[in-house]
Amino acid sequence: MTTAPSRGTQPLLHQKGHEVQAFGTVKQMPVGLSHDGRLYACQRLNRLLADTQMLYALYKKHHWLMRGATFHQLHLLLDQHAGQQLALVDTLAERVQSLGGVAVGDPRHAAEMTRVPRPPDGAEDVAAMLSRLLKVHETILVDAREAARRIAELGDDGSNDLIVSGVVRTGEAQVWFLAEHLVDSPLTRP
Repeated sequence: MTTAPSRGTQPLLHQKGHEVQAFGTVKQMPVGLSHDGRLYACQRLNRLLADTQMLYALYKKHHWLMRGATFHQLHLLLDQHAGQQLALVDTLAERVQSLGGVAVGDPRHAAEMTRVPRPPDGAEDVAAMLSRLLKVHETILVDAREAARRIAELGDDGSNDLIVSGVVRTGEAQVWFLAEHLVDSPLTRP
């Protein structure tokens, strides 16, 4: 004998809903910051978030496509950097949400917002891939520093701290590691 599942255990599948908050808006949050300050911070954080999502994706792509004498080291390094960027993606998104905004979460939306140029679909040589990563880091770092200054002026210490301590410091360290792989130094001495 079979019995019908109780109403409380049956998943309510195929639900549809309406948008409850539009992207680019902020709801009231009692965090001690003005509406306009939170709105500005969310806009800048979302731009950094979109670019960071693209940087993460580039790190993964280049991690998979590494080759040559330093394959193993770079393969591991790029995967480590990708993990650090993914952690920043989550932290940036959560900050936007905590300010009452809507974080850019769909990769297609992030691709529309980003200032990171699309790379070729195919494989490039190692130096070109590392140079591409360095250029994206520079784009993000320039924007992050400007955003941090303006957000600090608006009194948003939390967003400023995230940008400086997270985005800038992580980016600077990753740039250092990548740039050192482009130094013209022979693997062996004659």
